[in-house]
Amino acid sequence: MELILWRHAEAEPAEPGQPDSERQLTAKGQKQAAKMAEWLDSMLPSGCRILVSPAVRTKQTAAALGRKFKLCAELELGTTAERILAAANWPQGREPVLIVGHQPSLGQLAALLLTGAEQDWPIRKSSIWWIAQRVRADVSQTYVRAVMTPELVLK
Repeated sequence: MELILWRHAEAEPAEPGQPDSERQLTAKGQKQAAKMAEWLDSMLPSGCRILVSPAVRTKQTAAALGRKFKLCAELELGTTAERILAAANWPQGREPVLIVGHQPSLGQLAALLLTGAEQDWPIRKSSIWWIAQRVRADVSQTYVRAVMTPELVLK
């Protein structure tokens, strides 16, 4: 199974009294999302499920990809690595799953999958961590397939 973690792009700072979930992407964030979406679109298989946090900035980030996605309450702000794994059906699922979500949950999930322990790993805005699992000689192996940031995507 493959799990692709995409942190939302740069968002506006929170305004007093504004719910955090309503923050929108900045102009820079829109460019970041478009750049990463172009890279992702060339890499993602057609059967990839796309699950997105219901926050405005994650919906805007995912929309840049131009593919259908499903809003998933399990990915909301403050979620846990375990809730994300359950939503993605990791590791039982067969199709790749793209998760568009938030920090610190995505970093904690990456750490859990790669080290077996939840840690606060930083994932920069609009960055993608592509994690895969395979079975070799009856041993399950989890590995990083790719890490990509907007700065590394060719113009």
